[in-house]
Amino acid sequence: MLHSTLPISAKLKTLTSLKATLVEDKDTLRLFKCFLSAYHYLGFSGTVGENLKYMIYDKNDRPLACLLFGSSAWKCDPRDSFIGWDHATRGKNLALVTNNMRFLILPWVKVEHLASHILAKVARCIRDDWTAKYGHPVYMLETFVEKDRFLGTCYKASN
Repeated sequence: MLHSTLPISAKLKTLTSLKATLVEDKDTLRLFKCFLSAYHYLGFSGTVGENLKYMIYDKNDRPLACLLFGSSAWKCDPRDSFIGWDHATRGKNLALVTNNMRFLILPWVKVEHLASHILAKVARCIRDDWTAKYGHPVYMLETFVEKDRFLGTCYKASN
């Protein structure tokens, strides 16, 4: 799919207000899949179960990033221990957690602090968006960071 790859290099404050837009129409979904397939190191192979897809745009409607949230990991001992879940409680409450499966800032976008800003913005709206789509909220976001590849700084900074 044709799309602009003109460099976007700016201070974060010059790009705001960023828009976190749910991917709902066919054209945006096609662009979302194109971006993840072409530029995310894990690609895009589709979704199963409950999920939300976001495109992030700057004030000039230029796409900056894509995020995909989906079903949470069935069993994750550190998470389950942190929350205090036993097997039965996890089974009953797992739908209240979603996994940030993909996060891609497009490769031609170079903006300091953009990643943590985007994560914080989506964290503020995902509960309402999830409830509107699925009839129940999510209370926790999780993700898995490949420590050999990434530091996870943006997740820490976004809280």
